[in-house]
Amino acid sequence: MPKLSFVDKFLPVWILGCMILGVLLGVYVPSVKEKLNTVTLADVSLPTAIGLLWMMYPVLCKVRYEALVIILKEKDIKRQIMISLIINWIIAPLFMTAIAWATLPDLPEYRSGVILVGTARCIAMVLIWNNLAGGDIEYCAILVAINSLLQIGLYGPLSYFYVVIVGHGSDVGINMWIVVRSVLVFLGIPLLAAVITRLTLRRVFGKQWYDNKFLPTIGFTSLLGLLFVIVVMFSSQGYEIVHDIGNVFRVMVPLVVYFAIIFFATLYLCHYLCIPYPTAVTQCFTAASNNFELAIAVAVGSYGIDSKEALAATIGPLIEVPVLVALVYVIMSLRTKWYEKKIVQCEDEKCKASAISTPVDLPN
Repeated sequence: MPKLSFVDKFLPVWILGCMILGVLLGVYVPSVKEKLNTVTLADVSLPTAIGLLWMMYPVLCKVRYEALVIILKEKDIKRQIMISLIINWIIAPLFMTAIAWATLPDLPEYRSGVILVGTARCIAMVLIWNNLAGGDIEYCAILVAINSLLQIGLYGPLSYFYVVIVGHGSDVGINMWIVVRSVLVFLGIPLLAAVITRLTLRRVFGKQWYDNKFLPTIGFTSLLGLLFVIVVMFSSQGYEIVHDIGNVFRVMVPLVVYFAIIFFATLYLCHYLCIPYPTAVTQCFTAASNNFELAIAVAVGSYGIDSKEALAATIGPLIEVPVLVALVYVIMSLRTKWYEKKIVQCEDEKCKASAISTPVDLPN
């Protein structure tokens, strides 16, 4: 905790304040929703899109793109990627569908929106949570890239399978261009900007200036982007949240259960396999996070902006943000109380050597 900045230490307070501010704006200034959606980017309001892009850009500036080829050659990286793919594309969507059915059997529209969220694997906010908890930034970037490519080909068929066939929800005609566009906009734009920034500034001003001056300065603005996105999202849905509070609370249940169980199940697996802390952090948050930008865009494009499916998809990030912030603090506390103790006790010498080879100091 002493190593965290003032904003990091009290992040839950800022997030709670932004949530309350957003809801108050949505309730007492009803026109705010219409104004926010006057201009959209990839079916997401322009203010939200700008916040999302800026939120990701500083984190992507930290990725050592020049080292990715070397990282991919490491012996254990293929096993880690395979574990992540199984959890993300087989276990997580199936688990979300099961929970949605168990908790929303009489609300098929809301159930469909929840399943759309569970099928969309995260390519954005996972970078924030991973960075806050001291995860492996390069490995996270690799998983984000892989999930982005898989999302283009798998999201449409998987969503139709789970929403219509398994979930017995409304028919969903997913235009694959919506999926491709979401990946290109919300990952492609900040990724390209970050690569150009890193390669250019490190060459012009030097590596030391970039790492010690630029990154700490620009990194602070990432959380400001997150807080801005929270205000905008809650203000755009504040009226619906208050006036349909009963069903909103019901939709919250499968989402909270999903985030918590998937996160801790993945953490336990990493703990059991003696996976090093930074890699375990990345595995956990990649598994528990979702690409809500894509889920909202698909729900709006398929069912309409005022549909119950779109409302359920929008509730996804409203629950994901505070829950995963809390999980950041949980896994940081477990780092010394449980995780490192397990590494010391690991009987497999090769596993032990791998587990302690990566520094686990939290980021400044």
